[in-house]
Amino acid sequence: MKCTSKLKKKSRLLCLLCIAALFVGGCKSTIENAYDPYSTDFMNGYNGVDYFASNSCVTNDVNFGDTANSSVAEGAGVFNMDTKEVKFNKNIFERLYPASTTKVLTAYIILKRCNMSDIVTVSKEAANPAESSSVCGLKEGDQISVMELLYGLLLESGNDAAIALAEHCSGSVEAFADLMNQTAAKLGATQSNFVNPSGYPDENHYTTIYDMYLIFSNAISLESFVTIINSAAHDAAYTNASGNAVNVKFSNTCGYLSGAYEAPEGVNVVGGKTGTTHDAGYCLVLYSTNSDNERIISIVYKADGKSNLYLLMNELLSGFAN
Repeated sequence: MKCTSKLKKKSRLLCLLCIAALFVGGCKSTIENAYDPYSTDFMNGYNGVDYFASNSCVTNDVNFGDTANSSVAEGAGVFNMDTKEVKFNKNIFERLYPASTTKVLTAYIILKRCNMSDIVTVSKEAANPAESSSVCGLKEGDQISVMELLYGLLLESGNDAAIALAEHCSGSVEAFADLMNQTAAKLGATQSNFVNPSGYPDENHYTTIYDMYLIFSNAISLESFVTIINSAAHDAAYTNASGNAVNVKFSNTCGYLSGAYEAPEGVNVVGGKTGTTHDAGYCLVLYSTNSDNERIISIVYKADGKSNLYLLMNELLSGFAN
């Protein structure tokens, strides 16, 4: 009994010593990414994690901003990539047809996944896209590099180049369309659906201005993409099915790069992508910098004519980009 009593006393003493040590020295273990529960940031909902939206311009579905000619287009948006602000919002979450601005996503995927020096043999399908397609003049059996195809895709807006690139990357247009949708979803563009790499009209091929902003903002993070869209023209060289040299010039369809239209004072247009179909109207996705050298993405969808497209774009750039 005495032995048991002594053990109990020793155990109690050890417990008291341990408790005292905790109060004096504190707990020495550390928690990774620990937060201060009394900090203002935490009480406002921030827990130290960098969320997807932290690097994006975020807004709601309420339109704001006005211009003299905003009625000429169904949708438009201006996004300041450096201040992370949406500066103009007209129906940026509305489902619209993207036409050839689709090729921004096609180019982004190719630049991320393919070797630029790979040589592509143009298939019969690629050389003969659907009627009324915009093409860069490829023929069946042509041997052309991925890089040259990208110039044909983004400058001349060639649907033939789009199909050739899709087949090279994924084996078929259908498989590439699946990849497009997977990629768009990863970029946060979850309100879009793509069924081809060119933007050829299809009721199931659609996006939103906000989704295209997300896609385009990732595309212009790639130096090669910016180099291409910043080119007024490109001298392409490849060989035909007979092995003879072919030399052609691909010209930029963006009116600012071709010299057909002039941007407002203080705005430097880097480049962009046009798109036009009957249902999509006239579309333009544009990358520029303002007088403070801030990066600006401006988008106009479904304008009622080419001149009105650039009229509205200039109003957006002069009124909301600076």
